Amino acid sequence: MYDIIVVGAGPAGASAALIAAKAGKSTLMLDNDTSITKKAWVKNHYGVKEITGPELVETGIEQAKRFGTETARAKVDNVEAIDGGVRVSADSGVYEAAQVILATGVAPAVAEASGIAVKEGTEPKIKKIVDAGRDGRTTMPGVWAAGTCAGVSVHTIVTAGHGAEVAINVVSAMNGERYVDHDVLS
Repeated sequence: MYDIIVVGAGPAGASAALIAAKAGKSTLMLDNDTSITKKAWVKNHYGVKEITGPELVETGIEQAKRFGTETARAKVDNVEAIDGGVRVSADSGVYEAAQVILATGVAPAVAEASGIAVKEGTEPKIKKIVDAGRDGRTTMPGVWAAGTCAGVSVHTIVTAGHGAEVAINVVSAMNGERYVDHDVLS
């Protein structure tokens, strides 16, 4: 059983996985390679002059892996609360974790199919989003939502930040105290 499974490897998912793994949590990131970010040309991302969407996604995945995140190509169909955690069913197998972060971009289908509450979208052209609290908690114990599927702006910098924020909330909940991690130049 993993500590945390992240569903999605776009900006929100990769940011969440990076934070979780860097915090010492065993982390698996499942992705079906359909991120809308892969269609983007990003010129408005703080700290980056410009980058293609595919480059941004690949960089995020590489960063998460550098801290120990395991990755797998998978189309997730369902998540369900089980005793002591969450079961994730995908075309590539069944996985279990103490906590799951859904970072499925514009597609809340996994949440909806799993019985997690969804609501009307908040962004143009986004019809439905996961009904998650500001901290990312959904209506299913142990399942959190981050990024566009949780109702934040589709802009990559916003979704990336929200993925990190939700991961910090998950790690904090698991640790029983607020998780803080600041790197400093040596």
